[in-house]
Amino acid sequence: MPKLPNILYILADDMGYGDITCFNPNCKAPTPVLDRMAAEGMRFTDSHTSSAVCTPTRYSIITGRYNWRSWMQQGVLTGESPFLPEADRPTAASLLKAHGYATACIGKWHLGLGWRDLDGNRFGHDANDWSCAAATRIDYAKGVTEGPNSVGFDYSFIIPSSLDIPPYVYLENHRCTAIPTEENMIGVDTPYLMRRGMAAPGLQAVDVLPTFTAKVCAKIDEYAAGDKPFFIYFPLSAPHTPIVPASAYRGRTEIGLYGDFVTQIDAIVGEVLATLEANGLADNTLVVFTSDNGASPAAKLGELFLLGHEPNRPWRGHKADLYEGGHRTPLIARWPGVVAPGSVCDQTICTTDLLATLAEITGTTLPENGGEDSYSLLPLLRGDAIAGDFREATVHHSVSGHFAIRQGSWKLLEAKGSGGWSFPKEAEAKDWPIPPVQLYDLARDPGETTNLALACPDKVAELQALLNRYRTEPRSAPRG
Repeated sequence: MPKLPNILYILADDMGYGDITCFNPNCKAPTPVLDRMAAEGMRFTDSHTSSAVCTPTRYSIITGRYNWRSWMQQGVLTGESPFLPEADRPTAASLLKAHGYATACIGKWHLGLGWRDLDGNRFGHDANDWSCAAATRIDYAKGVTEGPNSVGFDYSFIIPSSLDIPPYVYLENHRCTAIPTEENMIGVDTPYLMRRGMAAPGLQAVDVLPTFTAKVCAKIDEYAAGDKPFFIYFPLSAPHTPIVPASAYRGRTEIGLYGDFVTQIDAIVGEVLATLEANGLADNTLVVFTSDNGASPAAKLGELFLLGHEPNRPWRGHKADLYEGGHRTPLIARWPGVVAPGSVCDQTICTTDLLATLAEITGTTLPENGGEDSYSLLPLLRGDAIAGDFREATVHHSVSGHFAIRQGSWKLLEAKGSGGWSFPKEAEAKDWPIPPVQLYDLARDPGETTNLALACPDKVAELQALLNRYRTEPRSAPRG
């Protein structure tokens, strides 16, 4: 039996399609490492997140399932929200662990945690309560009962959520490394969005990325000395706000802190790849780099545009939206000996597809309640000839719970506008009882400028029926 590959999945946070030079030649933030990784592997030009915001996409990566099949119907979780992944569902980590892999999650979690309150009860914080006052009722000394280690990760070192969403604390294997005792915004020097909340003493936002990177590299060194293949899930906290590049990267670009932060991400990938190479592991490791959604307005996209940089270029919209800029993200895969160097794939793929890919790599048949929306990418990675479309269709989801469906070049949006922050679901339901729709042919209109819904009613009906079937039936991907 061929030796199973090591697998490293690196997930950027709010990084757009246009933030990498090999996807956008006009990118103003140099990304030489990611460009080299693409030259040594495969670049996917039509890769999508299952949702246009953080938490739902992370759920899909772990479970191979669309988030709207869970209780997560819209929005994102806070750092005090309850645990989202279901205990009876296979995950990327549990599947690989069952096949002898060592598994680690190091980075931004943002899938809820099993906190307990000061009376020992399960912490029932409302996921939509952003007041942050609830955090003072958490018993941080007890750590959490549910987290990455509950879904197959042997080791975890995480922050609960984004670095502008409290509590601000590291957890190692479900235990806080320090007890949050202060209500502040952690050490930060940034003009970008922040929220006050409980923080561990001395925790500095600018130190988080270097800390995660050192942990990942140390874990690779540790695994290299063992005899198990490994899976490391490395969800970064950048370039999400607060935009706090380390001092060594400040001033690297002409577009300010955001561009500098992107160059730091590129350098982090370089550090990790160098660690693989130093341990002789590069040739038997599948490395995937992608992002959890498009770039955010919180990064001051208008100012970046005036400086000549478009993080979501060439797509319309941004994080939270049903438009392409919300969920079409860069994806690069490097796997020497399997993935042809410098190859490009233009098939539509989704972040749900990781689980089925791992199942095929390990020769596993997924159970009925596993990977319901996951297609194996292995044929694409190998460069196999694919007749027609790789996926039957792909469902997109916005921050406010609106749906879109893509089949071939056709895309149907169940929303009057972007479906994002500008169009709350409740307001739309009130103002327009019958959800308006938009229809675009991306082959002819990649910028989604001409709504063809009235001109093509049969196509609208066809896609609407398919979307309704996906929402009614428990799975969209074929079994096997």
